[in-house]
Amino acid sequence: MITTEMNTDKSVSSNTPDSETNILDEKVDAYKKEAVQQIKFSVILKPAFISFIALIISFFLDLANVPILGNISAKMAKSLFPTWQANTEALVPYSFWWIPVVVYVLFISLSLSVFIKLKKEIIRIPSTDTVDKVVSSYTTIVDSISMSLPLIGAAILLISVKLGDEVFLGLSVPFEVKALIVLAIGKLFEPVLDQLGLEFQNVADNVKNMKERYYSQLQIRNSKSIVKQLSLQTNNQNPVPGIVSGDLDQYRLILTQTSQLSEAILKNFNSISEVLDKINNMQGLSVEKIQQMKTMADSISIAASNLNDERTLTGLKYLESIVKK
Repeated sequence: MITTEMNTDKSVSSNTPDSETNILDEKVDAYKKEAVQQIKFSVILKPAFISFIALIISFFLDLANVPILGNISAKMAKSLFPTWQANTEALVPYSFWWIPVVVYVLFISLSLSVFIKLKKEIIRIPSTDTVDKVVSSYTTIVDSISMSLPLIGAAILLISVKLGDEVFLGLSVPFEVKALIVLAIGKLFEPVLDQLGLEFQNVADNVKNMKERYYSQLQIRNSKSIVKQLSLQTNNQNPVPGIVSGDLDQYRLILTQTSQLSEAILKNFNSISEVLDKINNMQGLSVEKIQQMKTMADSISIAASNLNDERTLTGLKYLESIVKK
């Protein structure tokens, strides 16, 4: 994970709002490309480890012969009960060892599709909502696949009860065993998609913080400029048409308070950015802790959004234009 710093006071303080916005867009685009390039598909290796172990275990839970291991169930039964003898006249069940393997490869392919799609979406529209929608849609696909096989196996079991022991033990039971293993693999695979979502949400959150920090700094400058203009109007006894002197004093007081509040919000953003940098460098953070800290950061952003969006900036520009008339 990476974060970025942007000091708009130093880099764009002498530019017009339009040029400052263009510079901001260039910085955001450069950051998005750099951040997305640093996210590798190998980030799924750690969360995929548990589900891969479940796939390995699936080879040891089989009623038929499996590659390399042979009839592993009979061998395990023999090791546990030395006096046990296999029934050589029993029917040979169908071998379904390949079902978990095929499904696991399918899950890996789906995670690769999520990775590619998120890279495109973050470059186009860096939004946490987009990340959540993509991850949720693919998580639903994984759940549907892992849940459908056991249900199909249960239906086959019910049918095979009437068809006799040969179909029941030779087909239905082996298939249902593998279907239940697929269900376990599907549930254990969900952290892979969650990890991909967290990686790209980090990029979207940093882009959002860059823009909010920029608008906070720009709002502070505009507020100070308007306060200065109002002070000149009051001192020169040359009021704006349609606005009495008392109103000017009230506007100036409100704008001064707004400027102070904006400065406080900007300091909070900078503090949050420093905390996030420290968090990124910490080791051993669980997914649950990261989610909790993200929820707290989102709450802070929502509380400050009314003072840091484009609508506030537009209102200040309108008021500034009135003062300068």
